Amino acid sequence: MSLTNIKYIDLFAGIGGFHQAMSSFGAQCVFASEWDKDCQDTYEANYEMRPFGDITQIEADEIPSHDIICAGFPCQAFSISGKQKGFEDTRGTLFFDVVRIASYHKPKVMILENVKNFEKHDGGKTLSVVKETLQELGYTIFHKVLNASHFGVPQKRERIFIVAFREDLGIRDFTFPSSYGGATTLSEFLLSAAETESLVINRKDIILKEKVAIGTDMFGEYPQKPIRVGIVNKGGQGERIYNPLGHAITLSAYGGGVGAKTGLYMVDGVIRRLAPRECMRITGFPEDFILHLNRNVSYRQFGNSVVVNVLKAIIQELSNTLRLAKQNNP
Repeated sequence: MSLTNIKYIDLFAGIGGFHQAMSSFGAQCVFASEWDKDCQDTYEANYEMRPFGDITQIEADEIPSHDIICAGFPCQAFSISGKQKGFEDTRGTLFFDVVRIASYHKPKVMILENVKNFEKHDGGKTLSVVKETLQELGYTIFHKVLNASHFGVPQKRERIFIVAFREDLGIRDFTFPSSYGGATTLSEFLLSAAETESLVINRKDIILKEKVAIGTDMFGEYPQKPIRVGIVNKGGQGERIYNPLGHAITLSAYGGGVGAKTGLYMVDGVIRRLAPRECMRITGFPEDFILHLNRNVSYRQFGNSVVVNVLKAIIQELSNTLRLAKQNNP
């Protein structure tokens, strides 16, 4: 089902992971918001629209009407101990801005994304408050943690996705996708040695495992997860080395160590970090995506980005669900 007549808004837009996925189904972005100026630059370069700034300073009635809210809202610490549950507990958080916009515009659907630990934060109370708040607004809620490694990109990246349908649509069941695309290896997404010379590390404290058995399964597929083959220094964060026949670790916006933000990989006998364009590829962005000129900014942007392939799979299921609901409730 196409979404050509669907309008959506892109909140906490980053570099447009939601935009990439939604536009692939023909949906129209009518508003975007992102406070980070570097992300605004990258977003504008790719989509010819510059996101508005801080969403907390934008009134709901200043935002165009829309059918879908997309929001990878930041995961601040929700402090709800001793407070009433529901709508009031979301005040003071950026999730509240999603709520106040949804309360005003009453979109048909919301697609929200956050870190995996959001599901169990504060013993599950945080997620409960989010669900109760959206239910109070008149939405039916579904959520699931998905790993990008199962969606055709070689990156272990687990995130929780929340899909909320307006109750009058009559949707009582939604099945999240379990996969999208075939098995992959990081090696399929890498640039040439000539393009990555500046990312090679040469140190005396590299320790490689004597033997790492890397085999394929009955379908001829390599493990769909990172395969560690050594360490640098003490093997702390950013100091672990992986084989490209497996998957990359979760890209990070702020990680430290010699392999900061991307991890280290033994590629054709040398050990190196990933290049920004490789990070782009394993996050599901297309080859014609325009990167920020500053390498460290690009690392940060992809470390914060949602994986496009996962969103595409969710949107496909969402599209099918909406189509069936329309058929059953003409």
